[in-house]
Amino acid sequence: MEPTRQQGRVLILAGSDSGGGAGIQADIKAVSALGGFAMTAITALTAQNTQGVFGIEAVPVPFIRQQIQVVLDDLGADALKTGMLHAVPVIEAVCEEIAQRAPGVPLVADPVMVAQSGAALLQPDAVEALTRNLVPLASLLTPNAPEAERLCGLPVADVAGQQRAAEALLRLGARAVLVKGGHLGGAEVSDVLATSDGIEVLSSPRLETKHTHGTGCTLASAIACGLAQGLALRHAVVRARAYLWQALATAPGFGHGQGPVNHVHTVRPFDA
Repeated sequence: MEPTRQQGRVLILAGSDSGGGAGIQADIKAVSALGGFAMTAITALTAQNTQGVFGIEAVPVPFIRQQIQVVLDDLGADALKTGMLHAVPVIEAVCEEIAQRAPGVPLVADPVMVAQSGAALLQPDAVEALTRNLVPLASLLTPNAPEAERLCGLPVADVAGQQRAAEALLRLGARAVLVKGGHLGGAEVSDVLATSDGIEVLSSPRLETKHTHGTGCTLASAIACGLAQGLALRHAVVRARAYLWQALATAPGFGHGQGPVNHVHTVRPFDA
């Protein structure tokens, strides 16, 4: 079979999830399922499954830089997506490489702080570095409610709190912010999208499922894929939310804890 040219090159800078539900693995699946081409610079290795994170091994900072450099020098990128940047030196190195090698390339920054299981994925002293270095580079910042609280210092318990946090994060330098509401209660999940043009609340029915591992990574990568393919920001967000909703609705039910979503529901089975 002749290879097909995939539309939209996305360089993902994030940690690896050995369970396959979150991190780099989820990112690659989401971008591929939406027709994009995924490339990676792995920032950390984790030993995890649906029940928790059992170990983290740091990738040496010079090697993180080298991954970014060789990919951008050869393949280029139409969009970038960051995930787990667990320590100050990693945050600073990644942001330096982005600023030097990919200025003007849209960046979806997912400020990963805590795993779905509750395990910390960001060192306590790194929050300020994340705010100072990464937020101003973001074309779109995608914190969940607890992450938004830590970044801006405001309580986020409802849509009004999401709106206040989004406005505060815009003032910190992000060009757009999506404060996600999956951690909040209610029959609907509301995400607040804030740009210089104003604020919009995007809502969808809440699915009652425990299989939500990697939803933040998946959504951010799906948005980045849309931007890489030339979609306007709002269109990329709306498409990504619809993709994630269906991935949650058709989750395979793997594992004994919070299982993965069905990233490949868009892919037609291949009959040999």
